[in-house]
Amino acid sequence: MFEKQFKDRLLIQREAGLYRNPPLVERREGKYLFIDGRKILNFSSNDYLGLGASRKLAEKVSDNFRKYGTSSSSSRLVCANYSVISQAEKAYAEYFGYDDALFFPSGYQANLGLLSALFAREDTVIFDKHIHASSVKGLALSKSEFLGYRHNSMSHLRKRLESRTEKQVGVVTESLFSMDGDFLDVGGLQALKETHGFLTLVDEAHAFGAVGEGGRGIARPVADIAVGTFGKAFGLFGAFALLPPNLKEYLFNFSSPLIYSTTLPEGHAASAVDALEIISQSENEREVLRQIGLHMRKGLESEGFRVNGDAQILAIEIGDEALAATVSKRLFDKGIFAFSARYPTVPLGKAILRIGMTALHTAKDVAFFITTLKGIHAKTRLELK
Repeated sequence: MFEKQFKDRLLIQREAGLYRNPPLVERREGKYLFIDGRKILNFSSNDYLGLGASRKLAEKVSDNFRKYGTSSSSSRLVCANYSVISQAEKAYAEYFGYDDALFFPSGYQANLGLLSALFAREDTVIFDKHIHASSVKGLALSKSEFLGYRHNSMSHLRKRLESRTEKQVGVVTESLFSMDGDFLDVGGLQALKETHGFLTLVDEAHAFGAVGEGGRGIARPVADIAVGTFGKAFGLFGAFALLPPNLKEYLFNFSSPLIYSTTLPEGHAASAVDALEIISQSENEREVLRQIGLHMRKGLESEGFRVNGDAQILAIEIGDEALAATVSKRLFDKGIFAFSARYPTVPLGKAILRIGMTALHTAKDVAFFITTLKGIHAKTRLELK
């Protein structure tokens, strides 16, 4: 009975152009993936500064895990509240300008654990409609009243705020949006915050390390709470939340994903401090990243593509799900890995090629990508009409 249900749902996915079947990656070498024995130029990575492929960081991580062991073997609330983890959290809080920090096993768990614990049935949360799925799930678990506002529209957010003056209100958004690639209107949000006094949680996962002075992102003027991930610019794994006073104690008592998950090991915490030191000294890499992202966007636009993105994330508008999937596959056949983001990751009929630029990419890589995409897109669009 269930087997037929699963097969039928998969068949519907295939027919709608939404089927997902990721290729098996044999290994990674810098900006390249090796798949089926082929060397593929990767434009789908979030390894923005190249630290995930860095031998320097890998050696430090290896040394840390040899020193501390491979597992914490329990949650923080049982017997794994190690001092080295607490010290690493303090280092992150200090660097980013917050009172405290808390590490989570993943970005998904961080958003889930924060939002489900922070807000309750009597609260209202207003969120940008393009926030990550983990944030939406966290809001649903919180039982709060939550309302979306149009993406990055401060005028729509203002209307939402003006309709909820009788309630305690939180606002949830991102600083660099993971699919659209655009920056939060920090000035507009700050003006609204000064007027309405709401609590603000900003997901800076794609900004921390990659943009802002010292890689500190862009949202500190408005973010009471910020979320970052180690698995992007930091080249590691896991996530961190940056917090105001007393909130860490509250989360230890009310955040279910934190309470009931084995914590990241001590070796990870020590490695996170090493990654932070590298990040703090990576201004050259951030400038290379900024320039190569701008170069790619201008090159695509000059060839007639509609492109969104203010930094290293670029969203090339495709529209039709089947067209996006086919273009992505044909790029792969030519030696380029480019992710086709389709429903439900993006709205139905708004499929994109989501490009992640890194400091490892060169102008030659950009020229190869644009020339290849141009030929494939034109041919495929005609075939699928």
